Amino acid sequence: MNEFQENIESILEESSIDYSNLVETVIIIALLVLLRFVIIRVVYSKVQSTELRYKWRKNVTYALVFIGFLLVGRTWFEGIRSLATFLGLLSAGLAIALRGPVTDVAGWIFLIWRQPFDVGDRIQIGDHKGDVIDVRVFKFTILEIGNWVHADQSTGRVIHIPNHYVFSQTVANYTSDFEFIWNEIEVVFTFESNWKKAEEILKKITTDHLEDYVVDAEKQIRRATKSYLIHYRNLTPIVYTDVVDDGIRLTIRHLSNPRKRRGINQMIWRDILEAVDQESDLDFAYKTLRIYQNQVEGKSGLKPNSDETT
Repeated sequence: MNEFQENIESILEESSIDYSNLVETVIIIALLVLLRFVIIRVVYSKVQSTELRYKWRKNVTYALVFIGFLLVGRTWFEGIRSLATFLGLLSAGLAIALRGPVTDVAGWIFLIWRQPFDVGDRIQIGDHKGDVIDVRVFKFTILEIGNWVHADQSTGRVIHIPNHYVFSQTVANYTSDFEFIWNEIEVVFTFESNWKKAEEILKKITTDHLEDYVVDAEKQIRRATKSYLIHYRNLTPIVYTDVVDDGIRLTIRHLSNPRKRRGINQMIWRDILEAVDQESDLDFAYKTLRIYQNQVEGKSGLKPNSDETT
């Protein structure tokens, strides 16, 4: 029995584990967890905004994890006293062993530094579109829009995207700096309709609904020009006219809030339907089969002479 006890003590003495370091590590982690709890409680008592609370919680967690990593590393690697040497060796090892996660961390640093988007922005990256609801060290998360749902409304799916996608995919931001997008609504009337009257009706309907948008957009344009070369000659709604196979197409081009596009389309379309219903010389065009008699319906100057018809 004594021999067994001596063997155990010998093994413990020869063990490379420094139990004082282990205790110190536990104390460091406990203190950092307590510090995070205190900071979050203070922030929640002072800040009411859900978005600001979220950002404080995330940033405090990242900062304390980084500090804890350095403190624990210095505790266990006593031979490495230079912080620069420690970080250099650590980075080299991680870059070799964990290429994918390291690239994700680099993407996270890029997101924090350059901020191509932030939580709450509506973006498209590659084939995925949605509202950013979370950004973490290795991935960011969006609440998907579009796909099988029309007019960029939410599908309800949550998509997790690795951070390194920001280096390999095109990122489009719907709401950064300039919080409006251009939207178009196409209305096709028959060739016999009074298209000039239709054009005026569409202009009035769109202007009535979007007058406030123009004022806000002008302010945002002035602010955005400080960072980007953005120039628009006209921010008011415009109606373009062209001819298609089915009739005369009038295209309404207007500014729209990305998250309200479907609602705005509905309001404009309801007013268009009611207005056209009240006009006897306006009618919508649609694909159908029709027999056109030029002798009866054509212009007088283009109708054949009576001699030609005999």
